[in-house]
Amino acid sequence: MTKNVLISGAGIAGPALAYWLGRHGFRPTVVEPAPALRGGGQAVDFRGETHLTVLERMGVLDKLRRIQTGGSPMRFVDEQGRQLLHLPAEFAGGDVEVLRGDLSQVLYGQSLPHTEYVFGDSIVGLTETAEGVQVTFRHGAPREFDLVIGADGLHSNVRRIAFGPEESFVRHLGYYAATWQLPNYLGVGRGSVGYNTPGRFAAVGSDHRDTPKAGAFFVFASPQLTYRSDPERQKALIADAFSGLGWEVPRLLDSLRQAPELYFDSISRADVDTWSRGRIALVGDAACGATIGGMGTGTGVVAAYVLAGELALADGDHRAAFTRYENRVRDYAQGCQKGGDRTGKFLAPATATGLRVRNALLSRRPLLNWMLRQGEKVSTLALPDYQAELGVSSRAAPPKSGG
Repeated sequence: MTKNVLISGAGIAGPALAYWLGRHGFRPTVVEPAPALRGGGQAVDFRGETHLTVLERMGVLDKLRRIQTGGSPMRFVDEQGRQLLHLPAEFAGGDVEVLRGDLSQVLYGQSLPHTEYVFGDSIVGLTETAEGVQVTFRHGAPREFDLVIGADGLHSNVRRIAFGPEESFVRHLGYYAATWQLPNYLGVGRGSVGYNTPGRFAAVGSDHRDTPKAGAFFVFASPQLTYRSDPERQKALIADAFSGLGWEVPRLLDSLRQAPELYFDSISRADVDTWSRGRIALVGDAACGATIGGMGTGTGVVAAYVLAGELALADGDHRAAFTRYENRVRDYAQGCQKGGDRTGKFLAPATATGLRVRNALLSRRPLLNWMLRQGEKVSTLALPDYQAELGVSSRAAPPKSGG
């Protein structure tokens, strides 16, 4: 039976998959290019029965509820700071909303007893053999694994090496997004306040548990840009896109110059025709992701649960397991993913007319209530109880790694 599984990516889907693989008796190894878990980040949410069922079966739902943000209301203001639109916390907060860094820590801790983590390294080569996959690393010695799973996000390294170039699978949706931390000089409480001009959105928000710090969140419309993974170049692109804007934008840009960490990426989506090739498969955003608004966090956790369960049921037949996993999850994931197509257009409408229409429509309580009800109609997926099918108690302690 296949036992040794290498997972690329220690974000969300990777540790979730490692937890379930260890629970089913596999020996997972997670490799992550960053030197440690990535902290900070925006709030992410879980919505509906499918998400909450998996979190409960993982034993993390109560932990996440204890550290949840309580939702993030949004205020849109004009150049003088006068409110134009207010969206309540439930508009974007889901059933459980947590900071991405907090979620990552919880999933890492849950998986750690039975997972080997290798930080500060990445995969540079994959060679499949009859018995496994020979993996070469940027820094570490080569190793062989039974299976390799790419849980490394929209810009997946595993997908690029094993499936083909990124441009074959990732489509730019016309916007870029950036986040960074700064002192909470505006005294923003729970939620965020943002300012628009056509094609531009600049916001600052705070988690009410950590008011000395705030997070900037910028979105701007742009054709696809060519840039290196260079934070200084990225900061220059953001500063250029928001040059000359009013409200608090100049002060926020000043804080950007001093920010030690910056998240900057296109708003894009990934569409991969098949999620596996031989002994290599994709999970989460690497297979079917959307940068913002596509419910990728919840989908990644659900997909990890199904992939690990199908591998456990397959008794060594990874091809059958990969096929069942994809057949079970694909339609569900693609349904969730569609929300990401609208995110940029909603946050930063391209025209002044578009901004006025958005603000006017959502200021009407009946329409807002209707949209809130629509948001509650979350896609669901029939989840097998893999623990029961395998004859294992759902409350059994996860096994330790064999070495």
